[in-house]
Amino acid sequence: MATLLKGKDVADALTAKMTDDVTALKARGVNPTLAILRVGERGDDLSYEKGAMKRAESVGVAVKNVVLPADVDQATLLSAVLDLNADKSVHGVLMFSPLPKHLDEKAIREVLAPEKDVDGITPGSLGSVFTGSGKGFAPCTAQACIEILDHYGIDLTGKRAVVVGRSLVIGKPVAQLLLAKNATVTTCHTRTVDMPSVTRGAEIIIVAAGKAGAVNADYVSAGQTVIDVGINVNEEGKLVGDADFASVEPIVDAITPVPGGVGSVTTCVLIKHVVYAAARA
Repeated sequence: MATLLKGKDVADALTAKMTDDVTALKARGVNPTLAILRVGERGDDLSYEKGAMKRAESVGVAVKNVVLPADVDQATLLSAVLDLNADKSVHGVLMFSPLPKHLDEKAIREVLAPEKDVDGITPGSLGSVFTGSGKGFAPCTAQACIEILDHYGIDLTGKRAVVVGRSLVIGKPVAQLLLAKNATVTTCHTRTVDMPSVTRGAEIIIVAAGKAGAVNADYVSAGQTVIDVGINVNEEGKLVGDADFASVEPIVDAITPVPGGVGSVTTCVLIKHVVYAAARA
């Protein structure tokens, strides 16, 4: 039976550390503040917003909500982003995406200041991930994978790590974060030939395929650690990951559950980035 790498334990440790950091910042007259910029009333945005606000308030981080109608024009949204860039009381900005199709999301992302982009959506933030320097932050879910590995004492130095997925949100940035931890990294994707033979040879597998059950028993071997980033709803209406937990868990050494794994750490990383941005500002 595999060890379950539960996100709650990681989140609790991060929360305790952030609470101390926020107390120290406030003693210096700095009030860490997150601005949440939302366009429209998408259900998944509202759910994440609620979780982010709850996490922020639990550690003493203030939240400023900026809500625009779904039919907002480009100029108005651009003005809102520029206002947040200029607002010295705001240290981090979370902008939900995708934006409505009539808006040029690429142009908006390019305007948001990287030093306030706490969810790693701007070119500047992604550039800092790939270069290992700069003012930006890694995407929160990608960073959450690393926080879990660190918390459970899984040393990546010299280890073979395989990332299944190559999106800019998770796959590519998490591969760079693994490299920064001195892992030897291979990225697999839909065009990879004989993917199971690649993943079986790794010590660490990050599964971010975007498809339920994409990784099953054929893809894993004994002694591995599997970080499952996927969140899918199966035919029974239950949340499941990108790894087929029932077939993978009996084989590997450790695995994150879904739900209760990476997702529960992501909002903690978001607030951690806000606290860091406040200290840096």
